[in-house]
Amino acid sequence: MRRLLSCLALLFVLAAPAMAEPVAKPIPIGIAVATTSNVALFGEEQVNGARIAEAYFNAQGGVNGTPIKLVIQDTAGDEAGAVNAFQSLISAKVVGIIGPTLSQQAFAAAPLAERAKVPVVAPSNTAKGIPQIGEYISRISAPMTVVAPISLKKALAINPNIKKVAVLFAQNDAFSTSETSVFQEAIKTLNLTMVSVQKFQTTDTDFTTQVTAILGARADLVVISGLAADSGNLVKQLRQFGYKGQIVGGNGLNSPNMFPVCGALCEGILVAQAYSPMAELPVNRDFVKKFTEAYKKAPAQFSAQAFTAVQAVVEALRKAEKDTKKKITSMELAEARQAVNKALLSGMVIHSPLGEISLDRQGEVIQKQFYVSTIKMNPDKKTGAFVLTK
Repeated sequence: MRRLLSCLALLFVLAAPAMAEPVAKPIPIGIAVATTSNVALFGEEQVNGARIAEAYFNAQGGVNGTPIKLVIQDTAGDEAGAVNAFQSLISAKVVGIIGPTLSQQAFAAAPLAERAKVPVVAPSNTAKGIPQIGEYISRISAPMTVVAPISLKKALAINPNIKKVAVLFAQNDAFSTSETSVFQEAIKTLNLTMVSVQKFQTTDTDFTTQVTAILGARADLVVISGLAADSGNLVKQLRQFGYKGQIVGGNGLNSPNMFPVCGALCEGILVAQAYSPMAELPVNRDFVKKFTEAYKKAPAQFSAQAFTAVQAVVEALRKAEKDTKKKITSMELAEARQAVNKALLSGMVIHSPLGEISLDRQGEVIQKQFYVSTIKMNPDKKTGAFVLTK
């Protein structure tokens, strides 16, 4: 009889529906960025910005009294790494994922989150088509269609005699190929002449062929779309071979970690930015102060965008609790993820270090303020700053 009862109890357990697991406390938020490979220069900045956000918002009480906890996974620099990181974070039961670092990685990994109905906030994916991956995919990084033309117009304002433009881009990187198409369209719109279009790989270190072609074309302006390491080496070789004209960098040059790569030869590069540490905003002042105290340098765009991505998820969590009148930690995980995504796409205004932003119904960022900065190197030739261009 006892054995019969035990068997019946086992059958009851096996037949019973699996209990949905509630959200863990503290609330886990996934961070999927590149902390190794040739993209680590960006990913390190993102982790630093996200950690400042974690401490900052937890000091404010987290999500209505419940702390957040970052769960960090390295995507490395390729699609496979991003896919693995996203799979790990989805299995780790995070309420949302911030990442990946590169647009090319997003096109590979974000569909996994879409199928699992896990909200994703991209901190640095500016290529065309990112929010269109799915209803759970959004970004706080302004698309290059908005940002890129600003730096070209500033270059013309500084030197109205610019007529001939040379373009270089990393052909094996989705972001760079998307960005260069935006630059090239803007060049045509501004009635400038493209005298040379040169391709390279993100793994290249020798750019003799490309530089020789540009010098032969007698370009007045060079526009570069690539990552930090390859772009820094390209800038260095351009200057060493004798190019003296203006250089405009895309988003890949928007990192102080590029400074040691091209050293003193980074001086004078123009970069359009979605962020400036000099912006007079209350949350930005706090962010700059805490970041500088922690890392002994001012934050750059990738750090500010990572902070803002965490902020967006935190504010969405708070709104989700207000709208549902339920604590996130009392919800089943699927319900919490859905509530967070709904809040993200509700049009809520976020007063972030980037300024006032919001997300539209498709997950695209709406941002009002942008900047153009000039790289100014310090006497040590290894450090420098992005100084707002007047």
